Amino acid sequence: MYQTTPDTISDETISQFKQRGFIKIPGVISKEEAAHFHDAALEASARVDQGRDRPVFSQHVNVWREDETMRALTLHKNVGGVAQRLAGVPMRLWHDHILIKQPNNQVATEFHQDQPYWPHAHSPNALSAWIALCDVPVERGCMSFIAGSHQHTDLTAQNLLDGRDLFGKCPDLEYEERVTLPLKAGDCTFHHARCAHMAVPNQTDRPRVAHVVIFMDQTTTYVEKNHVVTDPLDLQEGQRIEGELFPAV
Repeated sequence: MYQTTPDTISDETISQFKQRGFIKIPGVISKEEAAHFHDAALEASARVDQGRDRPVFSQHVNVWREDETMRALTLHKNVGGVAQRLAGVPMRLWHDHILIKQPNNQVATEFHQDQPYWPHAHSPNALSAWIALCDVPVERGCMSFIAGSHQHTDLTAQNLLDGRDLFGKCPDLEYEERVTLPLKAGDCTFHHARCAHMAVPNQTDRPRVAHVVIFMDQTTTYVEKNHVVTDPLDLQEGQRIEGELFPAV
């Protein structure tokens, strides 16, 4: 049913992911599933945005807790299985989010790493699965990555709207290889939480709809830092982030 499963991931693919910090995996979910979840993502986004002016970029975190259809995608066994195979260690869910870039949106999401935003320690293998729920050619806002940038583990959080911020913090990255990866519906990119990535504007007349599922090491502990996922939980510094809100893969 699936073009790629955990059992078909080659050692070469895993090695490439470890070296470069990202990988494109075709057909992690089926095209039929992608179409089903595409409509569900748009419906979930419309419910949240009801009564508000339509944003040029919609991001909705932890949809799986509120929407049964999207829950099936966030907890999809193939997505989690491939993620854990690439990471090579036991993983658990950190959170999900729907990402919708509206048509004719001229705003790029600039190069940044994810992990500096997170209240995490002891999570060296955290990674994100960016699932295309529609075809995402370059013109619709696909992702670009900087190869090897996940080796820079000491950078502070970067400004997603400032195209120079990352390179101001780490000038060497400006001269590293950049790879742009258009996707077909059902394809997925997996990137390490410290791999610098960006998304170009959506210049088409259709929304770009993606669903991101983020996984962290089962050894992850809490660091006191504001974050929408952990703020309501009253966690203590050094406490392991686990439990029913963070299910194991």
